[in-house]
Amino acid sequence: MATAPRPRTSTREPEELGRRLGAWLDGRLPGAKITNISVPGSNGMSSETLLFDIEHPDTPLSACALRLAADPAAYTVFPTYDMPRQHRVMSLVAEHTDLPVPRVQWLEEDAGPLGASFFVMARAEGRVPPDVMPYTYEGNWLHAATDAERGALQEASISLLARLHDQFPAKEAEFLLPEGEGSPLRRHVDAQRAYYTWVVGGLAPSPLIERAFARLEELWPADEGPAVLNWGDARIGNVVYDGFTPVAVLDWEMAAYAPREVDLGWTVYLHRFFQDLTVSFGQPGLPDFLRREDLERRYAELTGHMPRDMEFHTLYAALRHAIVMLRIAYRQAHFGEVEVPADPDGLILHHASLAAMVQGTYW
Repeated sequence: MATAPRPRTSTREPEELGRRLGAWLDGRLPGAKITNISVPGSNGMSSETLLFDIEHPDTPLSACALRLAADPAAYTVFPTYDMPRQHRVMSLVAEHTDLPVPRVQWLEEDAGPLGASFFVMARAEGRVPPDVMPYTYEGNWLHAATDAERGALQEASISLLARLHDQFPAKEAEFLLPEGEGSPLRRHVDAQRAYYTWVVGGLAPSPLIERAFARLEELWPADEGPAVLNWGDARIGNVVYDGFTPVAVLDWEMAAYAPREVDLGWTVYLHRFFQDLTVSFGQPGLPDFLRREDLERRYAELTGHMPRDMEFHTLYAALRHAIVMLRIAYRQAHFGEVEVPADPDGLILHHASLAAMVQGTYW
């Protein structure tokens, strides 16, 4: 995926969205004009983002971003998109922590104006480590940075996670707990199993994903640890940087109430995904950047909490990512961009690393 043409993510046209958004905004700021409409080019495969400016003397925001629930006609990545939930999470994070979360403004739950619910937030100016082509590839700004600059970005980024987990009152995140029985971690994994069942639908299940779920049970932590607010999609590709300093933490649709290591495992694994992919295409990538041992050590120094059971949590992250990748591959097939192979495991781009984690040979 990272080296192929960008998969289709929507059937919507930005200009038409901008026109309809302008009509909606006129009911809140009569006479307001929307200009400079654009779509981010490198990251994001689920909810849609539209960037634009507002021209009006009384606007609370001028440089804006629209977060719009996924287009139902675009073979969505997730079964539901709860925009009020995202809006609430971002508002609470801004209230309870010092993380640079974009200021959220209008929330529209009615699907009528744009075809789905949405909210508008402030737009941060800066740069984002790209997914396509990945920031581990030669030729992008992060790869071209010095070791010291990447070190500064790594330090600032792991600090975001540590501060979120330490500063946010855990009780305030309990509304994110999925329905069901058991601990927060058990409910989180059960929700992922339900999501996988939805992704497969009437299609053949993935033997590798089934083995990964079984292996999780074998590695289940004896002490899961306390649950905290998880960012959910905790990775540098969801941060806007001014130079190498974070100025906006984005993409809270996967926010959860779960052990700290669920977030940390995702951060560790998602970098490994891009690094492994880069190496497989003959480039060295960034082998000394965002290393698991460095992130675990620094997180412990910042929080006093030593990460534990990380083989479980990195496997869990790779498993979750495999389910998402399977869904995205099915969406590509839906739009005629790829053909579905006889073996569904072939649709999982990182099947080799996931298999190695299941076997206990990856790390």
